[in-house]
Amino acid sequence: MPKKFVKIILSLQLIFLLSSCATTPPKIIEPTIENIYLLPQGPLIRQNVCHEVAPGETLWRLSKMYNVSIENIMKENNLPSTILEKGQRLIIPYAAPLRPIVTLYPSNKWKYIIIHHSATDIGSSYSIDGLHKKRGFERGVGYHFLIDNGTRGKEDGQLEATPRWIKQQNGAHCKAGGMNHMGIGVCLVGNFSKEDLSEKQMESLVYLVRELKRYYKVPLSNIMGHGQVYGAATECPGTRFPWREFKKKLSAE
Repeated sequence: MPKKFVKIILSLQLIFLLSSCATTPPKIIEPTIENIYLLPQGPLIRQNVCHEVAPGETLWRLSKMYNVSIENIMKENNLPSTILEKGQRLIIPYAAPLRPIVTLYPSNKWKYIIIHHSATDIGSSYSIDGLHKKRGFERGVGYHFLIDNGTRGKEDGQLEATPRWIKQQNGAHCKAGGMNHMGIGVCLVGNFSKEDLSEKQMESLVYLVRELKRYYKVPLSNIMGHGQVYGAATECPGTRFPWREFKKKLSAE
């Protein structure tokens, strides 16, 4: 082949290579995390409060819940580091009324929302974590969310996100139907075969489930009680659970 043609071919190959290298790589879009806040009820009165650290809680979360800076919490409690221990008791100085945080993480795995009751008179994320560990749950509390009933130092209707939700782990709340893998477990503290939900628990439940339903596009038919899951032999969340009222409130968006 004549040298002239060889030079032309090499020049064309070089141009093609350079143009390929100059191509702009596709833009990577990072997934967004959405935080929603359950607004406090009543007057906005600030005061010092004692808080028992729940599993998975961090200073950042406490700061957002009580509208107090991380620095002020650390100073008030003489904390040597930002690492907290579950069960640890902290003074939250000049705290605003509690506003629980629900973080919504991008995911395609959540297809159902399963409602439970603790079947106990008292409880919190911390106490149920201990009970579940005694039952052999290595990761502790098996639910993704707890809604408290005003015992164990928690407010009536207080929302607690557990480590399973914060880390987006499978639950340990309902083996039937594979719900541990695709169902968000929400537990209300109380025994609703013997008593009724409090008004504040119902408000928090409707608020939480409505947001989860919206974000993860869960159909109303996939929001059910533990005992309604095919193959689950239980009356959880209790024979007195007000399904008609709950579904009516949930649909009134």
